[in-house]
Amino acid sequence: MANSDSTGPATATVTTRIPARLDRLPWSGWHWMIVIGLGTVWILDGLEVTVVGNIASRLSEDGSGLPISAGQVTGIAAATYVAGACSGALFFGWLTDRYGRKKLFLITLAVYLLATALTAVSFSVWWFFLFRFLTGFGIGGEYAAINSAIDELIPSKYRGRVDLIINGSFWLGAVAGSLLSVLALNTSIFPKDVGWRLTFALGVVLGLVILLVRRHVPESPRWMFIHGRDEEAEKLVAEVEREVESQTGHKLPEAETSITVEQRGGIGFGLIARTVFRSYPKRAVLGFSLFIGQAFLYNAVTFGFGSILVTFFDVPSGATGYYFAVIAACNFLGPLLLSRFFDTAGRKPMIAGTYILSGVLLLVTAWFFNSGWLSAVTMTACWCVVLFFASAGASSAYLTVSEIFPMETRAMAIAFFYAIGTAAGGISGPLVFADLTESGVVAETALAFCIGAVLMIAAGLVACFFAVAAEGRSLEDIAAPLSTREDAGGSGTRPSAAPSGEPG
Repeated sequence: MANSDSTGPATATVTTRIPARLDRLPWSGWHWMIVIGLGTVWILDGLEVTVVGNIASRLSEDGSGLPISAGQVTGIAAATYVAGACSGALFFGWLTDRYGRKKLFLITLAVYLLATALTAVSFSVWWFFLFRFLTGFGIGGEYAAINSAIDELIPSKYRGRVDLIINGSFWLGAVAGSLLSVLALNTSIFPKDVGWRLTFALGVVLGLVILLVRRHVPESPRWMFIHGRDEEAEKLVAEVEREVESQTGHKLPEAETSITVEQRGGIGFGLIARTVFRSYPKRAVLGFSLFIGQAFLYNAVTFGFGSILVTFFDVPSGATGYYFAVIAACNFLGPLLLSRFFDTAGRKPMIAGTYILSGVLLLVTAWFFNSGWLSAVTMTACWCVVLFFASAGASSAYLTVSEIFPMETRAMAIAFFYAIGTAAGGISGPLVFADLTESGVVAETALAFCIGAVLMIAAGLVACFFAVAAEGRSLEDIAAPLSTREDAGGSGTRPSAAPSGEPG
């Protein structure tokens, strides 16, 4: 019988091997298509966030074509983007669980493209704010739709490294945004009222290229068989298997594990909330801790990044973009080089280790800075080392919440914890760190570092106890779908995960 919180009646009870068939696939060109079509959106997010921060001074100048102050760009515009991202994640996250991954990852990208294009032609302050909100609305929706789709399409033995590298690619966009702003704001190349608009136009061009690839990315077969489309799911997986066998020249082994589910429509917010907080309270605490920890560490370093270099090390304001590009590159190298260990050494030691180590290293950096031992170059080097590990940890937060809750709630769980982290970073972060990092007092800036470091270490300690050993395991084994049923005939094998036990 369907759960009373279901928005539609169950249509059938089916036994399928689709999860096991997807997980036993070797890496192939089909998986690269998924990564390129879905994963590159983080580059767009990094580009968006970085560009707006870097063009703030240009937008506030006479002749920019927009009557706005630098404070409005970095304050109100940034806040509206954050508010849009949080709202979009929650709204589209619910729709993604209800109507499918593919519909929503096409819709959210379309929202981003339209909003970014209209931002580029802003003629008034209210127009700029409105479409910054809608740009964030689309990007926030992307996080929920894309993370859930990637996890459900990528084989279990590669899931950790793929997730980390994709989430870490945000920083490739940040590097591009830093360097692009230097070019676009050069008035010897572009007029004042044109260059900043071109930075947004480039985001539209990149988004259109991604959309062309994304059209070929299929719906998640895992979502399909639970929502009454099991015949389509079987056909899709069979086509993928034939394609992989053709590429490798080897016949795939038989999938052994099956799962029996009672098909259903969407589920209500009540069941989602009870599942996340009542059935999996330890995992909810873990997700909350990881997102808050990384949000505060990053704000402790990056919120006052430019002013710290200018105030304490006399770096010209026009040169801070180059320093940021170096730091952003190290942020990407962390997930790139450490990601495979999350699948081999294991989730728990790597999540806890990256969080605790980056927090300790930031405390050391605060000590060096407070003692007056650092220059602009050595300060940047310290930040690079800290963020090399912190970036892998932060990316693992997204991986964690996308794999430790049941499939029917996955997109909404991602959206919820993403919204918490984004709000903490975009709202609480500035309130906590603005005066500390811009005061010009060494001890106060060092205190900002210490606050971020302590929260990061605390999150790592939570991971020591609550992190789930998800490496190499099927999503259905980590958290059984709410629709899972024991097969009366004995032919189906229910995954071992039981909500009440919160297995690791």
